[in-house]
Amino acid sequence: MSYQDLFKNIKTVAIVGLSDKIDRPSYNVAKYLIDQGFKIFPVNPKIKSVFGIKSYKNIADIKQPIDIVDIFRKSEFAEPIVDDAIRAGAKIIWMQEDVVNQPAYDKAKKAGLTVIMDRCIMKTHQTIQI
Repeated sequence: MSYQDLFKNIKTVAIVGLSDKIDRPSYNVAKYLIDQGFKIFPVNPKIKSVFGIKSYKNIADIKQPIDIVDIFRKSEFAEPIVDDAIRAGAKIIWMQEDVVNQPAYDKAKKAGLTVIMDRCIMKTHQTIQI
């Protein structure tokens, strides 16, 4: 599947590790995704909300369909996030730049999810024509 096809078919992005601090990459990526018309679900148990959107403690608390789970956590935390994403019925795992976890990648692929690893969703979206 091309990135162009991928982005044509998604509407919702759960951003795990989204910060409410303006200087954090996750904040800027989330703002970009909102500006591009995507619905985001912040996932961070340490904040109540960001951009006026309720933050969820975990993926399981999101009771709406999730197209992409975008991971902004350290690589070692990716595998349990993938487990949660699989249980939630997500279609795509996106591990941001410097998030590399081969067992998490393999587990998601085996479960039938599309997996992108060590790549920024914002930078990728900016390079395609939709």
